[in-house]
Amino acid sequence: MSTGAACDLSGRVAIVTGAARGLGAAIVRTFADRGAIVVVADADADGAATTASSIGPLASSRRLDVREAGEWLQVVDATVAEHGRLDVLVNNAGVYRKAPIEEWSDEDIALVLDVNLRGTILGVRAAARAMAGGGSIVNVASTAGLSGHRNALPYSASKFGIRGVTRSAALELGGRGIRVNTVCPGPIETQMMRAGEVDWSNLPLARAADPQEVANLVAFLASDAASYCTGGDYTVDGGLSA
Repeated sequence: MSTGAACDLSGRVAIVTGAARGLGAAIVRTFADRGAIVVVADADADGAATTASSIGPLASSRRLDVREAGEWLQVVDATVAEHGRLDVLVNNAGVYRKAPIEEWSDEDIALVLDVNLRGTILGVRAAARAMAGGGSIVNVASTAGLSGHRNALPYSASKFGIRGVTRSAALELGGRGIRVNTVCPGPIETQMMRAGEVDWSNLPLARAADPQEVANLVAFLASDAASYCTGGDYTVDGGLSA
């Protein structure tokens, strides 16, 4: 599937989290195809390095556990030191768990909230400090953050929270030229979704999304084509929320 060239990102410097595989890898490849310098950030350092190597000279990799504020500062500072700026952050890192609420352990609840929600907050804070000339932050949530999600209460709560982070940050950072938006995908054909045994038979389009279809929307929001878009929720779900 072609990424197209409608949303030019030439010369932009972007950090994408959870980018070693799946949706994150599709996003960094799409950004690089459109001219961006991309930092492939992931807790899986080897996977991030492999993905960056497959993209070529526009990509580099950094280990990043989004739960660790110190690691956020290291990645952002290193990006600015190497490239002179930070224009785009995509908070894509996430974990998915599905089980009846009484079967959720304390550890699983903490993991989902820490990675999905707290990690997003830490990322917004770190990027806001570095985006001196304005920029774009895209937070990846889910349709589970638009309505209830059976057997995934902490996950759904984390994704609702991400939408709140986006709206609050958009209000606070708009005067500094920083746009903040949320992408809410439905089922995507990725390893994480397959592991979660997601049923997408009820989708109007009767299939899961290719990661590229979501990456195209993220690229739009990162680009000047979306220059008047901030504080919004952008759904790409094959009609699920209809």
